[in-house]
Amino acid sequence: MSTRRSYKHWSVPLVAGALALGGIPALTATAGAATPAPARDDFDGDGYQDLAVGAPNATVGGQSGAGYVVVMYGGPHGLTKARRTVISRATTGIPGSPALGEAFGIQLSKGDLDGDGRTDLVIGHTSTRTDAVVVWGGANGLSGGTSVPAASTQTGDFDGDGKQDLVLFRGGRSGMDDPFGTKATVWTGPLSRSGSPAATKPFGPTDLTYYDVVGSAAGDVDGDGRDELAVSIYYGDGGYGSKFYRPAATGDAFTSATDTAPESEGGAAFGDVNGDGYGDFVRGDQNKSTITVALGSAGGLSPASTWKTYSQNTPGVPGGRETVDYFGSSVSVGDINGDGYEDVAVGAPGEELGYNDGAGVVDVLYGSRNGLTGKGAQAFSQNTAGVPGAVETSDSFGGSVRLLDINGNGYADLAAAATYENAGAGAVWSLRGRPTGVVTDAAFTFGGKTVGAPYVKAGFGRELK
Repeated sequence: MSTRRSYKHWSVPLVAGALALGGIPALTATAGAATPAPARDDFDGDGYQDLAVGAPNATVGGQSGAGYVVVMYGGPHGLTKARRTVISRATTGIPGSPALGEAFGIQLSKGDLDGDGRTDLVIGHTSTRTDAVVVWGGANGLSGGTSVPAASTQTGDFDGDGKQDLVLFRGGRSGMDDPFGTKATVWTGPLSRSGSPAATKPFGPTDLTYYDVVGSAAGDVDGDGRDELAVSIYYGDGGYGSKFYRPAATGDAFTSATDTAPESEGGAAFGDVNGDGYGDFVRGDQNKSTITVALGSAGGLSPASTWKTYSQNTPGVPGGRETVDYFGSSVSVGDINGDGYEDVAVGAPGEELGYNDGAGVVDVLYGSRNGLTGKGAQAFSQNTAGVPGAVETSDSFGGSVRLLDINGNGYADLAAAATYENAGAGAVWSLRGRPTGVVTDAAFTFGGKTVGAPYVKAGFGRELK
């Protein structure tokens, strides 16, 4: 999850096809919009989930690797290039200025931090010196920006009071043998738009002092109303791992960590794959080309002896397991076919197709009463009928994935990025969810050029949220 690049100074909120230099403009209401739903991945509160896309390698304001984020707003017809907002350090209202190699947008989190019923977006980066930025949701979409002292963040309700909290990871990503180290704190919600939390809590465990946080996810695995926290870490010398924290009943925010996937690198997500009402934890291990599912229960995560591992060797899953496929590099959870069981999209960006090494695929595995299964699994690439584009070496299709119901029909839709498409420009594909699974009849693809933003070696889609 990282890289860098050049363009002239710009500030490009883009909506309804108009290019605006300066502040983020108002979004006009969509005719026939759905009744507003509770804030969940919905920045403008219109009832449709929205997709945030990081392009951390892009050149902004002449600064290579400064990075930006584009938000594609959902609607009754799904994503369109007409309704989007582009946010960078050059955007009016966003604190700071474009900085060389900052990789603004390499990490994203979102939640209703101020309690206004609309989702807010928190944009992270790789620097140890600058702050992350909260961009606030509103009826007209995202606007404004408030600095928070972190390189990356994770939202969730960690104290069970019904309000979103924010974990702040102050550190960065060294990209070298030795990590910078991370200081973690927790802000309890609601968060004011001036950047003040209701209260501050110590994180608790101090083990992150020795690691760089490169990813995180949150979800309630025991049904007590308090979210657990999973953190992906870089611990040095090219090694990665995963830690799992349970919320503390009093005092510090979290109790000591459990290693859920030691010495592995990959995606992490929470969701209910067996429909029992408890969140399950999905962890990818790209070095082994596997994912592991740990079921939730009233007592927390089920014992490790019951965890199940899946790969392209699992009966029903297309393809065959190879370590260079990097199956599990990215994962996302959502109910694609509307059967009440959440499903898992898995990126395998190293998959070889024909003679094209690293062309990449996305596999979709479906949930069931008995948990995740390979039965009925699907695979998608740029060779799949109805998917725009063509397979090329090193496109890395599946480098990131995200499941969101962007058209409000009750079926989660698949967003998948090929982060090195077009010589590193990157692009994202949107495929619809239906009762039969993921379909390609309404496929839509877009990149930095589509939205009028810098696109040369931008790494568009490196982060999807």
